[in-house]
Amino acid sequence: MAEPSDPALASLRQRIDAVDRELLAMLNRRAALALEVGEVKKQAGTVVFRPEREAQVIDGLKRVNAGPLKNDSVAPIWREIMSACRALETPTRVAYLGPAGTFSEEAALGYFGASIVRLPCASIDEVMHATTSGAADFGVVPVENSTEGVVARSLDLFLTTPLFIIGETSLVVRHNLLRRTDALAGVRAVCAHPQALAQCHRWLSHHLPEVERRPVASNAEGARLAAQDEALAAIASQRAAGEYGLHVLAPAIQDDAHNRTRFAIVTHPQRHPAPQASGHDCTSLVVSVTNRPGAVHDMLVPLKDHGVSMTRFESRPARSGQWEYYFYIDLEGHPDEPRVAAALRELRDACAYFKILGTYPIDTK
Repeated sequence: MAEPSDPALASLRQRIDAVDRELLAMLNRRAALALEVGEVKKQAGTVVFRPEREAQVIDGLKRVNAGPLKNDSVAPIWREIMSACRALETPTRVAYLGPAGTFSEEAALGYFGASIVRLPCASIDEVMHATTSGAADFGVVPVENSTEGVVARSLDLFLTTPLFIIGETSLVVRHNLLRRTDALAGVRAVCAHPQALAQCHRWLSHHLPEVERRPVASNAEGARLAAQDEALAAIASQRAAGEYGLHVLAPAIQDDAHNRTRFAIVTHPQRHPAPQASGHDCTSLVVSVTNRPGAVHDMLVPLKDHGVSMTRFESRPARSGQWEYYFYIDLEGHPDEPRVAAALRELRDACAYFKILGTYPIDTK
């Protein structure tokens, strides 16, 4: 249906067009300044991407934002602007669990912006290897889900790789049932990552109780297989549905309506320095203690004594056969803060094993 001819609407659109041209001119001015910054950094031998600086820019804009644009919209807009400017200086290569259409890809694009070189990998191990070897500048790996808990493989790999965390991002995960045919009848198997199958257990049990649940390397891989075989359905994102030409048979089938996955951004310390303090930081570490009464309590005392809050505490078997455990801990604050530095020194002395996995700015919303 054609829109009615409305002089007021036409006038508003002309004004919007004029503002768009002004925005484009200002964005190009910003890009030119970013190129000058890049030249200064090149001469000084410093890195292009500084997560703490980008976090400070976005936090500052949120503080002065007077609306009607909402603060929730400010961050993704400016991440894309900074991504495009960064790409003028040097391409940023980012590895993540592929193929195209995974939630890991969505997390990578949400954190770095679309102006990156995408390196989809077949497994979390491959993401870590690509980042360690230098094939990728950064890796994006899932570390925790609000429904299913920690992603064990990622935590285990943190022990054996030299990579450290320089950022994090959290993604609302909405699982959809996808299929080449727009009907449930005839589905023989549902393909998805094991975590996705677990997160949709209730829906699958009610609607497809007799259908095989087939674990695959990623949800997008399940979507790719479903696109090739009409008897298969997949659990994956809306992005994957578009990528592989599939129908959405049932949207948002996850058991938890508020299902979220947290991703860590990792890199090699020889190619990228640890972020400086931004004022809103998290420090992640993994530790172990000797198997004796009160050891875990003693390990946590320095945090209490120095007023350092612990926001996450997870345990994983050490696989030594001695019933020993590694503890993964997130702390509020940055090691450059005196109270955090003091707590970490005393904590290190109380531990049989101690490794800082990274320190990074967190989104304050």
